Amino acid sequence: MSSVLGLKCMKCEREYDPSTTRYVCPTCGNDGILEVLYDYDRVRTVLTREQLENDRDLSMWRYLALLPVEGRPASLTLQIGWTPLYASKRVGPQLGLPHVWFKDDGRNPTASLKDRASAIAIAKADELGEHIITAATTGNAGSSLAGLAANAGVAAYIFAPASAPAGKIAQLRVFGSHLFLVDGNYDQAFDLCMEATERFGWYNRNTAFNPYMVEGKKTVALEVAEQMHFEAPDKVIVPVGDGCIVSGVAKGFHDLLTLGLIDHMPQLIAVQAEGCAPIARAVISGKPVTYLENPISCADSIVAGIPRNHLMAVRDIRSSGGLAVTVSDDEIIDAIGFLGRNEGIFAEPAAAASVAALRKLANSGDLHQEDRIAILITGNGLKDVQNALKVKGSSMTIPPLIDAVVQAIAEGF
Repeated sequence: MSSVLGLKCMKCEREYDPSTTRYVCPTCGNDGILEVLYDYDRVRTVLTREQLENDRDLSMWRYLALLPVEGRPASLTLQIGWTPLYASKRVGPQLGLPHVWFKDDGRNPTASLKDRASAIAIAKADELGEHIITAATTGNAGSSLAGLAANAGVAAYIFAPASAPAGKIAQLRVFGSHLFLVDGNYDQAFDLCMEATERFGWYNRNTAFNPYMVEGKKTVALEVAEQMHFEAPDKVIVPVGDGCIVSGVAKGFHDLLTLGLIDHMPQLIAVQAEGCAPIARAVISGKPVTYLENPISCADSIVAGIPRNHLMAVRDIRSSGGLAVTVSDDEIIDAIGFLGRNEGIFAEPAAAASVAALRKLANSGDLHQEDRIAILITGNGLKDVQNALKVKGSSMTIPPLIDAVVQAIAEGF
């Protein structure tokens, strides 16, 4: 049985019954993003440290009492969540930061954190009797929905920019989605997806418009806390596009703090690419978010000129005492190699942005030796091989002769 009490509008603060309101505030329209409210007294009776210690379901569904669904859909059999949390072996120590962890969500079924949200979309569609789900995507949300929809046996209609990385388009095709490659950017694909939702009545997974996507993404924070034995990190570095992941992280830690399972709220550090940083600039300036018409960055997963979840994201970053940082594409590409060489973790550009931010903040003195820092690696590097190949590495072409190898080694290769 779900512990959801209702849905609350971010703008007008009206509360709604989930049985009668599906997406956004009926009064405020699409700007009225809804937040899920829980009966924490009820959750306390079923979600305890003892219960979790005895739970052998190593997936996001171990937190069912804190999720807005009646149960795990029987049709969805892929293992989602409980991705590894690695203590940094070299990256942190090289930066003078001995307490750094990487949460590698590239280990999810479709190789990104977005599987957590898509799982909730599949579950809600199942509850509502919907058999067609749609989403707009820069790549990961769509490939995630397509993969999970294929597993669950439902149809997925995906709207993606034609410029999306080849690896992500390949996933969409392999998973059998109905793929619309839009001759435009992500924001235009989003708007077209919204029009299609209204025209055809498909169930919509879109970030912020669907209030339950934050709830799926929050499970990454629940896992980080549990994997750290409920000693919450001091800081969490999060790549930010639409703002849904950073709000999910905030919601997860807020839930645990309310339940008394952790004793403090981590400081959220939001990372955006210099070519698309509307949320970061709002946090830094203290002003409202200003939309961008032509955002650009190699980190396609966080390129959202119109961040749909900006109200919640800016609120959550500020209320955590957090901060925002921007990183250049050159810093992102370099961070892919830095993380790979030193930790053996392959991150796509958006995920590597968090590592670039770690380096930037360490060098500026904004991080301290005693800080316990968790870094979200939100997607695997095979998602975007084209940008990964820009990383400087050691390679040379030789004839198939051992003498060529001997000569190369002798010359210091």
